[in-house]
Amino acid sequence: MNPGQKMFYDFFMERVKDDKKEEARKLLEESFARQAEGTFDKAYLERKMPEFFAVIKPEAEDELKQAMEHFASTL
Repeated sequence: MNPGQKMFYDFFMERVKDDKKEEARKLLEESFARQAEGTFDKAYLERKMPEFFAVIKPEAEDELKQAMEHFASTL
């Protein structure tokens, strides 16, 4: 995990529902592995967004949406 991934991991995990921590960790691991392989792209992110939003606390949705949109703009 590179420093940017670690920062996003910490940001994301702080906002995850308590009963969804393991699911969230797996989502992040898969995404980071795809980044390392060079197969993480905008289409993948758009497919996975519903899964990311399904595991976070409702009050964190806007904050996560902004972070994801910012990241997507760099792809």
